Amino acid sequence: MGLNIYGSLIVLHLVSACVWVGLLVALSCSLLPQAVRERDGAAFYRIEALYSTVGMPALFSTIATGLVLGYLHLPDFGAWLDFSNPMGRLVGLKLILLAALLGLGVDLRFRLFPKVEKLGIGALRWHAALITVLSLLLVFVGASFRIGWLY
Repeated sequence: MGLNIYGSLIVLHLVSACVWVGLLVALSCSLLPQAVRERDGAAFYRIEALYSTVGMPALFSTIATGLVLGYLHLPDFGAWLDFSNPMGRLVGLKLILLAALLGLGVDLRFRLFPKVEKLGIGALRWHAALITVLSLLLVFVGASFRIGWLY
């Protein structure tokens, strides 16, 4: 019995997405609100260190495996944004959500992080909430590949 590359990619994609989204939910629903309530400015650095150590590798793995899986489903890159094709619709939605997520992440990292000392950790709440919602939407669209909700 040979190695099933497609199955291995799916498992790696799902595990890394679970780690990434699970960490975001934990940060947004537990660590960040607690830090805001306690006005704990040092918590920002602990949260950033945790996310940089665990979350970013999981995100990169999820993106890399997602791009390969997208190619395996639709080898024609032009079809990735063809919303008349059910598979293109799903890949396109994931790419749009990913672009929005990356845009928010860049804004958070380069605009808000340098000002967190002055603005307070509460300034990160909306970004964290939006990033978490976008991540959960990516999970929903990803589940649609198998379940067919968005076909």
